[in-house]
Amino acid sequence: MLTDTQIKKAKTTEKAYKISDSGGLYLQISASGSKLWRLKYRIDGKEKLLALGAYPDVSLADARAARDKAKTELREGKDPAVVKKMNKFARNQAAVNTFEQLAREWYALQKPQWVERHAADVIESLEKEVFPHIGARPISDLNPTDILPVLRLIEQRGAVETARRVRQRISAVFVYGIATGRAGDDPAATVQKAMSPVKKGRQPAIIDLEAAKYMLTASMEAPAHLVTKLALRILALTAVRPGTLITTPWFEWDDASLAQGLWQIPAERMKLRLQYKNDESRDHIVPLARQTVEAIQTLKRLTGRGPMALPNTRHAHKPMSENAIGYLLNRAGYHHKHVPHGWRATFSSVMNERFPADRPIIDLMLAHTPKDKVEAAYNRAKHLERRIELAQIWADLILDGAPSASELLSGPRKILT
Repeated sequence: MLTDTQIKKAKTTEKAYKISDSGGLYLQISASGSKLWRLKYRIDGKEKLLALGAYPDVSLADARAARDKAKTELREGKDPAVVKKMNKFARNQAAVNTFEQLAREWYALQKPQWVERHAADVIESLEKEVFPHIGARPISDLNPTDILPVLRLIEQRGAVETARRVRQRISAVFVYGIATGRAGDDPAATVQKAMSPVKKGRQPAIIDLEAAKYMLTASMEAPAHLVTKLALRILALTAVRPGTLITTPWFEWDDASLAQGLWQIPAERMKLRLQYKNDESRDHIVPLARQTVEAIQTLKRLTGRGPMALPNTRHAHKPMSENAIGYLLNRAGYHHKHVPHGWRATFSSVMNERFPADRPIIDLMLAHTPKDKVEAAYNRAKHLERRIELAQIWADLILDGAPSASELLSGPRKILT
């Protein structure tokens, strides 16, 4: 049997030669001076050689351990050379099957089912919050202890709900990996109970009419861009979703629409399932009260030259941020008391209290989909006459005693420095 001393003293000759250890293990010394471990074995009556690495990277003890492992595989009816190739292939596959690669595969499959805005949110959250931390890791190597720290970083910013959504997306990638044979389990499911709890409850909203009127007045008196003030007023009057309002292009508020007092929002901009986005019968009609038309016409004097009715202050071709309206409410003293989306609750509460018989029509004005599937397939002009009446009643109520939209031009504004 070989010793380390014998190996170290083995000299290079003009021809390659070998010095044996035991059990078919030997060290081949080449003419160039390299010392390579080899194992000679027989399988199915044929003699084969297995390369075990170079000395001294692979020590004598390591070579003997590799020999013993190969002997065990032979007893199990396996060919050590084939096992070695399979292990190498598995390692290469693990290196290729990184979390980011599988995540992008999963995203490409899901994207056609999503609306553009949601699809962008999904990939941006993965690229920003996840890939920098675990994207390059083989998905099969990831454990709960790898996933939870990624989510903790999001929670520490106070974005608890975002962390929950990101966890769901990570979990979906693992499920895809399991289904395609490249992941064994879903560690993102395991960490769910260890995450920070989400505070339950509806978004804050003032539902008392007098309090809502005072809030709207206070907001109009707070320093802010006039475009933001007009956005808030139009939001309060129409009770549409903030995201729908801020992305409104001017062609939806053309002269004909304003003259009719009707705003037709295409289904593609509404909160609908993707398969309904091209269904014109699901366009949403919003009746525009006189005060709403006035606010839009005043707004047009400020932003009417661009494509967007409510543009971003830095990029005119992009919509303003929904946060701009929220910050205006905050400056008026309504932080954690009322959010932009809360105007829908205000409108619903006030109008349902006054007109309980009109509840289905009020729900229609809010674009709520009825639970009855037959009723859900409503005509976009259903009950339009009554909806126009209710829109005007609401405008008269919420703006009672308030200045006109044009008068806001002379009010306090946010000064840019």
